[in-house]
Amino acid sequence: MIPIRRALVSVSDKRALVPFVTALVGRGVEVISTGGTARALREAALPVTEVSAYTGSPEIMDGRVKTLHPKVHGAILMRERDDDREALASIGGAPIDLVVVNLYPFEETLKRQNASHDELVEKIDIGGPAMVRAAAKNHPRVTVVVDPDDYDRVVEEIVREGAVSHTTRVALAAKAFAHTAAYDGAIAAYLSGLEDTDSGPVLHPRALHLAYERQYTLRYGENPHQTAAFYRERQAPEGSLGLARSVGAGGKELSYNNLLDVDAALELVRELSGPAAVVVKHTNPCGAAEAEALVDAFRSAREADALSSFGGIVALNRAVDAETARALGETFLEVVAAPSFEPEALAILHTRRNLRLLALGPLAPPEAPGRVLRFVSGALLVQDRDNRGAGEVDDARVVTRRAPDAAERALMAFVWSVTKHVKSNAIVLARATEGVRHTVGVGAGQMSRVVACEIACRRAGGLAAGAVLGSDAFFPFADGVLRAAEAGVRTIVQPGGSVRDDEVIAAADAHGIAMVFTGARHFRH
Repeated sequence: MIPIRRALVSVSDKRALVPFVTALVGRGVEVISTGGTARALREAALPVTEVSAYTGSPEIMDGRVKTLHPKVHGAILMRERDDDREALASIGGAPIDLVVVNLYPFEETLKRQNASHDELVEKIDIGGPAMVRAAAKNHPRVTVVVDPDDYDRVVEEIVREGAVSHTTRVALAAKAFAHTAAYDGAIAAYLSGLEDTDSGPVLHPRALHLAYERQYTLRYGENPHQTAAFYRERQAPEGSLGLARSVGAGGKELSYNNLLDVDAALELVRELSGPAAVVVKHTNPCGAAEAEALVDAFRSAREADALSSFGGIVALNRAVDAETARALGETFLEVVAAPSFEPEALAILHTRRNLRLLALGPLAPPEAPGRVLRFVSGALLVQDRDNRGAGEVDDARVVTRRAPDAAERALMAFVWSVTKHVKSNAIVLARATEGVRHTVGVGAGQMSRVVACEIACRRAGGLAAGAVLGSDAFFPFADGVLRAAEAGVRTIVQPGGSVRDDEVIAAADAHGIAMVFTGARHFRH
């Protein structure tokens, strides 16, 4: 247990700073600080020594150099041995036992679209990472804190024990190195993305350093013999699964497969503008619907494939109200994810003890940019998020003699959004019933597109007659269209682009089917 006698405090993120330092001062800790942090502490009437007064050297170059001094780094790196004590004393230094530092907000500045290169360069912290790394290296003696969320833990130990434990110092040192690694990674990615190329701006930087923090371990992975954990992206965007809050009443923990399914459901439901519900099984939507009322959307999505919906994952794009909660309680479900849950809805759903509930906050718009990572053996595939799709039906080219009417076009936009989120080869059939747009048949993940058609039409049964069909990629042969025509499909939306497009169009014309080409493929592997 190392007692805290002297602390160096220099933070950009000033959350909870004054209460934390007040607690330290109350325990007799001497506080050394810099610039804006020192001002904030003085304004709170807290005693503080400026770094420049401690070192005897003024800040120079507009604060670029202030803590890069032997008295600072010697005080942090000093070990509990005589020669180190003598070396520090010889320059008039005193041991620093606690380093509270977080860095210039480079990542936050980078998010601002109007941030200039010069402004970003000035947000590259030098002294801060040097102090953090020094303190983390010397964790056998020094406590380092980079996150205000850790203030309470440190104060509690100091109050209870008069010191910080070795276990806590090790944990905080690990967090500190993760903090500086992520910070340097963001800077490296930004600078390597500025490389000159003949083809224009670099969309994927040469240096890619991923920063994730473990939130919790999972019961197991895809199968019981595999271990797994859930890591959150350091800069996870609002409305993403990484920032979801559990609002359930306890019961089973989320599983690896649950989380994959929630993510798949979330990606689809955020595409739908009206009140919408999606039911997912094994990362594929078995039902999706859009209606005037959320409860109607859920019931229609569930009934699109009631058999598969049992034990499914549900995502909704509106706050869950009491009526929708009662409908959700009619079926065994694993997880329900939504932006929020009304209090009465939570009271209803909490009666189902093993139902996991996730509050996501406001969902990101479908056009929001993002990055998709897929790990393969010894490598990483990176692509930008497929945020296209909206408006593609509006701009689609009619290629058949019969053009879709307004109602069919409205339904085509819905089916196109759903098709985009079904594993390829993907075929989706949908209808509009009493103002509710809903799927009636889904053919997912097939090696042959005609087989996907057969599955979707078979699942739809008699509801295929008059339905709109979406295909995530072109029909390589006319056989898929012919199978759809046999089932009674009246409208098809697909990318087009096959060498046999003429044959496919002719088959549609022969059966009075309206077909449009979007010119955009949406594979999902």
